Order: sequence, then C-alpha cells, then structure tokens
Amino acid sequence: MVLTLESQSAGGFRLDLFLGIGDLLKTPFHNREKGSVAHLGFPSETRVAKLIPMANPPQASLPYSVAITPSKPASHSADSRSENKQPGPPFASPMISRFPPPMLQRDQAAPSTTVTPTLLSPANVMNTGSPNTHLSTPPGPPVFSSPLRPAAVPFRTSPASPQPVAFSSSSSLPASLPPLYSNGAVELEHQNSGINVTEDDSMPIGEPPYVLFSAHKVLKQKKHANVPSLGFGALISPGREVSPGPQIIQRDPHRCQNCGAYANLYCSILLESGQWQCVVCGKLNGSGGEYIASSKEELRNLPELSFPMVDFVQTVNVRPGFVPASDSRKSAPILVVIDDCLDEAHLQHLQSSLHAFVDSLPPTTRLGIILYGRTVSVYDFSDESIASADVLPGNKSPSQESLKALIYGTGIYLSPIHVSLPTIHTIISSLRPFKSNIPEASRDRCLGTAVEVALAIIQGSSAEMSRGIVKRPGGNSRIIVCAGGPNTYGPRSVPHSFDHPNYLHMEKTAMRWMEHLGREAHRQATMVDILCAGTCPVRVPVLQPLAKASGGVLVLHDDFGEAFGVNLQRASARAAGSHGLLEIRCSDEILINQVVGPGEEASTDSHEIFKNDAAFSIQMLSVEETQSFAIFLETKGDIKRDYVFFQFAIQYSNVYQADISRVMTVRLPTVDSVSAYLESVQEEVAAVLIAKKTLLQAKNHSDALDMRVTVDERTKDISVKFGSQAPKSKLYRFPKELSLLPEHLFHLRRGPLLGSIVGHEDERSVLRSLFLNASFDLSLRMVAPRCLMHREGGTFEELPAHDLVMQSDAAVVLDHGTDVFIWLGAELSAEEAKSAAALAACRTLVEELTELRFPAPRILAFKEGSSQARYFVSRLIPAHKDPPYEQEARFPQLRSLTTEQRAKLKSSFLHFDDPSFCEWMRSLKVVPPEPR
Repeated sequence: MVLTLESQSAGGFRLDLFLGIGDLLKTPFHNREKGSVAHLGFPSETRVAKLIPMANPPQASLPYSVAITPSKPASHSADSRSENKQPGPPFASPMISRFPPPMLQRDQAAPSTTVTPTLLSPANVMNTGSPNTHLSTPPGPPVFSSPLRPAAVPFRTSPASPQPVAFSSSSSLPASLPPLYSNGAVELEHQNSGINVTEDDSMPIGEPPYVLFSAHKVLKQKKHANVPSLGFGALISPGREVSPGPQIIQRDPHRCQNCGAYANLYCSILLESGQWQCVVCGKLNGSGGEYIASSKEELRNLPELSFPMVDFVQTVNVRPGFVPASDSRKSAPILVVIDDCLDEAHLQHLQSSLHAFVDSLPPTTRLGIILYGRTVSVYDFSDESIASADVLPGNKSPSQESLKALIYGTGIYLSPIHVSLPTIHTIISSLRPFKSNIPEASRDRCLGTAVEVALAIIQGSSAEMSRGIVKRPGGNSRIIVCAGGPNTYGPRSVPHSFDHPNYLHMEKTAMRWMEHLGREAHRQATMVDILCAGTCPVRVPVLQPLAKASGGVLVLHDDFGEAFGVNLQRASARAAGSHGLLEIRCSDEILINQVVGPGEEASTDSHEIFKNDAAFSIQMLSVEETQSFAIFLETKGDIKRDYVFFQFAIQYSNVYQADISRVMTVRLPTVDSVSAYLESVQEEVAAVLIAKKTLLQAKNHSDALDMRVTVDERTKDISVKFGSQAPKSKLYRFPKELSLLPEHLFHLRRGPLLGSIVGHEDERSVLRSLFLNASFDLSLRMVAPRCLMHREGGTFEELPAHDLVMQSDAAVVLDHGTDVFIWLGAELSAEEAKSAAALAACRTLVEELTELRFPAPRILAFKEGSSQARYFVSRLIPAHKDPPYEQEARFPQLRSLTTEQRAKLKSSFLHFDDPSFCEWMRSLKVVPPEPR
C-alpha cells in the first residue's frame, strides 16, 4: 500500500491511500443490508346539511423530549392545576380480556408472507429486516407467519386495544368496538321555522388514524374530569405515511377566518350558499361556492367532509425564489461519520455492518463518508481505483477558507450508490484499527469538528446561492455518527478524565456547544443520529443535546455487530419530513395543559395567525412515523354541551418536496356518569400518558426513585377518587373498569425506565429520552412487557408477564420494547431437536414483532439458569410469592399443569425481597383488582 500526502491551502492536506491488490484481498467483503349558534338570520329556504363519513375508507399503512407548557395567558386560568402539585418543566381501551389467553396460529397457507426461521445464538443478535439474512441454522420448524401484518400491531390479541377503526357503512360496529359517536354533524339552532335542517341517521364514526385518546368520553363535571392522578390526554403520531387514496386532496383547504380551524366532517353546511360553520368557534365561513350542493349526498364526495383525517398536498411550491431540485437530487444525502479510534475487534464488526449498510441503500442514495480522530478525513469518490481523503485538522472548527477549498475543489464527497458502490466498499475495507498504546477513554476524538464539516458538505452540495435562488433536496438530510467514545478533542470538548479540576464547567460548555450544533443542523433540515457502541463510556449528557436539537436519536449498543448494523439501515430508511408545525385546536371548554415530544413551542412569526386563533403551535424538530406527541388536557369548567371537538393540523414538507397539511378532527361525547367515563378509558393509552408525564421529571437516578413513590401515590389516589371502600375495612377497591392499569404502573415502577434493572445512568438516560418521543406501540412495550409462550404445533400463547411462565419444558419470548428475550427451559434445552425448532420459531416471531421498530431492539437468547437469564427474570412480576388461588386467578394457564409439574415449578424459584403485584397493591392499602 502506498500512502501519499499532498499539501493544500487553508491548513489542510490531501491523503491518498493506494491499495494494492494484496491489501484488498486481505480485507473481507460482505454483502448484507403521521358548537352551536343560537340564531342565524338565514333565508327561510336555506338548507343545512349535517355531514357523515363515507363508508369504508382505505386504512392507512404503516426521538429527547421537550415538554411544552402553553404560554398563552388565556390558557392559564385559575382552574389549571399541576399534577400532584409539582411544577412541570416549561415545554416539557375497553378492557383487555386476557384470560383465557388466545392462541396465535401459524398460517402455513400463505407463502407470500412467510419468513424462514433461523437459529438465534445465545448472544447479541438482531433482526436485519431482510429476507437475505444468512445464519448458520439447523432445520427449522414449519414456516411461521404472523396473522397480522404491518398496519396493525403484530399479534395484538385484544380487540379492544386502541387502533384505527375502519368506518362502516352499517349503523353498528362489532361488539368489541362500541360506537364512539352518534352522528357526524353539529346542529345549527335556529328560530326561523322556515329553515330546513336535514336530519341524518345516527352513524358510528371511528377515531382518525394516529390519534389515541386516553378515554373516548369526557366528563362534564370539572371536579371529576381534572383528577390529576388519572388525567386525560391524547397521543398524536403526526408523521406516519398514508397510502394514496381519497383522503389525499390536491388543493388549498378551507379554513375558518376567525380561529383558523379547518372545515371537516362535523361541520354543518348551508347547501344553497355553501357556507360552513366552524366546530371550534362556531363562526360561519364561505367556501367560494365549493360546498353548494343540491343534497348532502353530493357533499360526501369531498374527502374533508367525509373522513376524520385528510392530507392537503401542494405539489407546486409557491414560495418565491424556490426552485425544486431535479429528480436526480431528490434523494436527501446521508453522511456517515466514523470513529477512527477503534480497536481491531470493534473495527471488524463495524466494517461488516457498514458493508451490509451500503448494500442495503437504494441506488440513487447519495452517500458521503467522514473519518474522525485527531483529524477529519473526508473521503473523495472522484477516483474509483483508490481510497483517497481530504484531511482537515480536528483541534479547531474549520475555517471558511478551508471549507470553501474543500467544497469548491475537485473532490466529490457525496455520490450516488449506483455510481460509487465499489469505491465505497474499498474505503470501508481500508479502515485500520487504532495502533497507539493509549487506553480507549484517553484517545482524541474530534466528533464535534467532524459534524461541523459534515454540515458544511451537505450545505455546500445542496444549497446553491445564486441570484436569490435556493436549491435544496426534499426531506431531511442525515448525518449518522458511528461513535466508540466521547468527544475529547477540538472546540468545546470534554477532558479525558472526570478528575480534571475544571471538568463540570467544561462539560456544561460542551453541552451548550453540542446543542448549538444540533440547532444549526435542524436549521439546515439535517438530522444527526448518534449510534454508539463498545465498552468506552461516550458521555451521553454531552452527546444527547446534539441529537436532540437536530431531531435525531442517540442509541447505545453493546458492540458494532448485527444490532448496530440493523439500526444503521433503519436510521437511514426512516421517512422524514422537514419544517414541521403542529397546531392543536380544541373546544373552548378544553385547556391544553402540557405537550411532551420532539419539538418546541413555535414562535408567532413561524405560522399564520388568525383573528381569534387560540391554537397551540409546536415547531417539530423532525416529522417521522417513529415518534409521537403526548398532549395533556384539562377542562376549564363544567361542560354544558354534548360533544367537544379536537383538531390537530400538521404542516410539513415531505421527502418529495410536497407541502403537506395533515388535518385530524375528533369529536368526543360528554357524559355525567363517572362509571360511563371509566368504561371508555383506554387503559394502555392512559398508562403510556401517565408514564410519559412521570418520566419527564426523572432526569437522573435520584429523580427516578422519587417518581417510583409518585407512581405509588397516583395508584392509591385513583382508587380513592374513582374506586370504593371495602366493607368493614380501611382498604379501597381499585375501580373494576381499570383493572389492567395498576399492573401497567407496577411494571413501570420496577422496569428499566424507573427501576434498577439497567445499571448505568447513561443507559437509563438514553432509554428515558427514547421513551418520551417514542410512538404508542414502542412506548407501551417499554412500559409493560409482552410475554408469549411457544407451544407444540406451531402456536404461541400470550400470557401475563409473571415469573410463573418460567416452566422448564417451554420456550418463552418476552418483548420489552428496546430489549427482546428468548428464554429456553432446562428440560426443553436438553432435547436438541425440539430446542432448535422452538428457538427457530421464537426467532421468527421476534423478527415479525420487531420488523419495523426503531431503534431496533437488542435480542438475547439464553437457557434457564444461565447468568444472562437474570435480564429475563428481573422483568417478570414475582407472582410465585402469591397464594395458589391468586396465582390461578391471574395466571389461569397453571390449571393445565399436573400436580408434579406445579411442584417442580414452585421449587425452582429462589426467594428474594421484591414484592409481587398483589403485595404491592396491599401495601398501598388497596385491594388488587379482580382479573377479567
């Protein structure tokens, strides 16, 4: 190999690595992979239409948090209250019938959706999401396929779980999905008997996709509605993709000129004039004649008057001075920034993951590669025969002169995959391990400088300033940092050692600098994802602000192997929009108390303001389907009306440079009965909202311990406020309508988010940040694990996540969101053929459960009694401590065991001090709810 250095101006030099054929042969190549109006002076002949939804619309297909507290003075009335009287940071389902549990059958007659089972070694392995994954495996069991494919949560066994509800042309829904709405209109009150109000038949309407409320009804009495321990709110997933269909409208929306709300299916329409009444403020608006019709049936052809969610798409950009980039530049670039201070074992894993990553990218993807250590090396794709790089010093931020020389020189630093794939593989193979005898934690890494250079390359290649015209690619560009250690070199870096006398001050300076860098990336519509691996602490508090402020994520891995490689691929493949704005409008009776998610309160000049616009606006850091916003709501006073309205509008630019206005409108009925309200509570959504509000205050391990006490107090308060006192006892009964909620909260307090299962504070910090921004499905799994036992004949049985599931003749899958475990009993492990078949089936199930999840979870497989089995045991409720009658009531599968099997299971448990769920409830002076 020949190495040449060519000096350049502006303090840089050029590094050319000439690889001989011998060098190339030695390096392995791998091929891997979101009211009424009292009197209106209408003419006597005016007709009013109330709108109902069209039947059977198409179903939609398939982040560091900031809390936002509304700052509008009008929103802060004396009625608003803080949960548990604690000051919050500034921006801070019908019930599941689980017993007996359903059996999940294999579908052997659907070869087009099958997945070939593969063996999972008892190590860190990861679903690659690719049908081309090759693992060394024994013969697998019969082909297994999930009965539910994406667009629904795989294997969701509860028909009452919160999911988008398909509209029906009939007047009834399945019994498991009770009607939420009675009709689709707001009635116009009138005193002129000549006004003809067209009445519609009552028809159920489902929630719009990607909006999940903690209850499907709202209590009218303020004192009951605003009980902080249970709370009321919604989860919004604004960036999820929808399939093309009638819900996509290519024209401007009609908006209320008074408050800015959008016309929707609940509006009343004056058929002869085309005027419509706003459901938020009650004002009358014109439609430019578009809503003039002879009958209400004609209006049903307009999507916004028929669907609870619609997308208004502007494909022709009207911003002055903007020229869309050509098709060849439509694919937003990806820059991979790689740590140059890795030891040989880590580097080999990283090279394998990088080879698979570049092979998985679409051919038109423009990719760049940057290496960083004490210097920043920007690889040049202009010559296919060599791996060459332009090198900049890493001890200071790059000067404008050096960046100009780099960007406008002869080098090509972003190249389509289909043009430069061989060169990219050569570059990856040319990476060499760190040679000096310096401990990992003491090596110089100029990560901040490398990100600055990456931003300059993206800016230089995608924004050409000429005569006031700007060209840019659609969507967000991405910088993916592959880090093996902290930022210890260059501007605003941290010292190698915590013992440095000025460490705390330097750390705070570094955090502010990283946040500034992240905001600059966000300004350029670039997201920074930081994927960390290895054994060297990366100083998470320093790196998190960079990812958070840009709209990206920070993920920790054990190594640079398969799990790391899968997350590389999924990070690059996420559909991301840019310039996102979320507007929330509610009926006057509703107060937005707090918003938690990947955004910040929008400035008044960032969006259109209407005359009496009370909308709460959030500037989104990115627009992705893997994230959500938690909206916490209260009532300002007692509600007099029968319905309240909520409208969520998301404006953003998608990856194809189209401007999207996504409008989701919800109408919830109001009730006087507390029991009717409790029956409408979606326990899983309520549990996730409670967890997000709790985790928001758990900024460190000490706070997390305090929040465990808060969970205890919250559980007791719910039983006092909504339950009843047991006769002749000081104990309270938890409301029977919420029988699953306390178990979710028990999992929360002892799991990795608040408990001591995860040992290092960096790991806990990353988990909390991911959870606060995560989608509903991932958030739910991170709170309450899901347990599935493998059965003979190719079935899986869903069981409560109790330690009674640890039966020696069984294989069990435990899905805990960011971690998935496969546990093999000792008796099963002793039979090699059955063990291999069960393991392969479990592996297939795990692949299907986690196929679209980001971050991709860590997957561990182990046998009963092994040291790693403690990860599995610590996440299960220790129900073996309960008396037999309670065990059978909550874990009916025990009844299928023989006396000998039950005795053997009982003897296999070791004594420890953690309370069971029932013991915990009784310690709070609450009777455990009866299982249903």
